[in-house]
Amino acid sequence: MGRFSGKNILITGATSGMGLAGAGKIIAEGGNVMATGLNPQRIALAQQQLGQRTQVLRNDAAQVADVDALAHQVANWGKLDGLWLNAGFAELSAPEEITASAFDSMMNANVRGPMLQLAALSPYLNPGASVLVTASSSVYEGAAATSLYAATKGALVAMVRSWASALGPRHIRANVLVPGPIDTNFRHFLPEQARQAFEDFVVSQVPLQRAGTAGEAAAVALFLLSDDASYVTGSQYAVDGGLVRY
Repeated sequence: MGRFSGKNILITGATSGMGLAGAGKIIAEGGNVMATGLNPQRIALAQQQLGQRTQVLRNDAAQVADVDALAHQVANWGKLDGLWLNAGFAELSAPEEITASAFDSMMNANVRGPMLQLAALSPYLNPGASVLVTASSSVYEGAAATSLYAATKGALVAMVRSWASALGPRHIRANVLVPGPIDTNFRHFLPEQARQAFEDFVVSQVPLQRAGTAGEAAAVALFLLSDDASYVTGSQYAVDGGLVRY
């Protein structure tokens, strides 16, 4: 028995990192999880790791057809008590290097995807359900190479404030998780040396002097998804070791 006993929670981007850690914790607390990912090997490993109370599906938040497919899967699975929109990706570039293609790609995955997913999945949210969206401390850092990524995550913060107002009459909460430097594979796109240099630079500014773990971020996510946060909506919860201190 636990906070999620008998509850259905959908987590996008849950085959690695914070999403996978959160899925495991929800299962351990008696919940059922539907998880999405893109990489076939990670999907298979996540299904094996999480066990029978989990469905792990391939789904791409950037593809409109996949949004409709996910809603169909949920309709067959059951109403949702929690929805964690966690899927997304990052690329670093100077402002002068940003192209229309790069803009469209990141906006489609990080902004349009969650917006359309909420629109499609809203009918399947139970009264008292919780919606959680993963943003980033990049919104507040002002780092030179993160303007496009930070813009997408800033859009999510604005979206959730409106969702809190729109969903409130249905007793559905909406909040934002704001992770800082979390030790996951999120920056896998960078060459190893560049990735290490970037992470060392960020961590050097963290008062706790270390990166966080996926489990630490997931613990805060689970608080917001659970009834423990029953009077919390329209809020941002930073898990950043004090990096931003907003």
